[in-house]
Amino acid sequence: MKGSTKKKVIQFFGFFLLRCCLFLVLAVLLLFLYDIGSKGGGAISWEFLSTAPRRGMTEGGIYPAIIGTFLVTMITAVLAIPLGMCAAIYLNEYAKQSRLTRLIRLSIRNLSGVPSIVYGLFGVILFVNILRFGTSILSAGLTLGLMTLPWTITASEEALKTIPNSYREGALALGATKWQSIRTNVLPYAIPGMLTGTVLGLARAAGETAPIMFTGAAFFLPMLPKSLGDQFMALPYHLFIMSTQHHAIVQVRPLAYATALVLIVLVLGLNMTAVIVRYRLRRKHR
Repeated sequence: MKGSTKKKVIQFFGFFLLRCCLFLVLAVLLLFLYDIGSKGGGAISWEFLSTAPRRGMTEGGIYPAIIGTFLVTMITAVLAIPLGMCAAIYLNEYAKQSRLTRLIRLSIRNLSGVPSIVYGLFGVILFVNILRFGTSILSAGLTLGLMTLPWTITASEEALKTIPNSYREGALALGATKWQSIRTNVLPYAIPGMLTGTVLGLARAAGETAPIMFTGAAFFLPMLPKSLGDQFMALPYHLFIMSTQHHAIVQVRPLAYATALVLIVLVLGLNMTAVIVRYRLRRKHR
């Protein structure tokens, strides 16, 4: 009886500690959001969201930065989503479990932890100099795509591992080919987890500054890009310059907070998209 009481006390304090950690994280997050919202909410208006910057960004809005961030994120998605999902399907469903496969997986995990500034320098060498794409939307998007690729592969492979082997074996026993069993019995149930991890990776890429700093982002460029070969404005880099390098930091501080708030809303929107897509797909294939 004493041992049972001791376990209950330990369990109570364990759950209490976990709840305290949860509330602490939520408190910090709410304080962070309140600080940015209270200081930047007053500067947000339709003019701020729909007009180009003027006079060194001391006036005007961030419309070109919003468009630039959207275009770069779309290029990132075009590269990372199909390539990452196909690589995950091959590694989990087709590749033999050998030393080479384990080495490839280890390399992918390590690439997930590489600092974003390293990807930025790699993007300059590969896309800007060697492939001669120049400092452009295309170079920045492909660089972010490479940075997101390890995250996409890892998330997609983990989602595929959660599907029981009986789903595959049942289809094969009925005469289906390997690809048919994957397409009909595996992917419909793994897609929610695969998309969730991918969209979260895109949300992370949308908020990165270092990779686009060297590959195409510009601080003050009021004209919208006319092609993928043009330079562009982006919210993360724009916020970085306004917060640290602007010649009138005090004057543009409310605009910087407003830009941060818009970027947070964009990232939260992508995260909510992942949650909604996962919920609907799971409900469909329940």
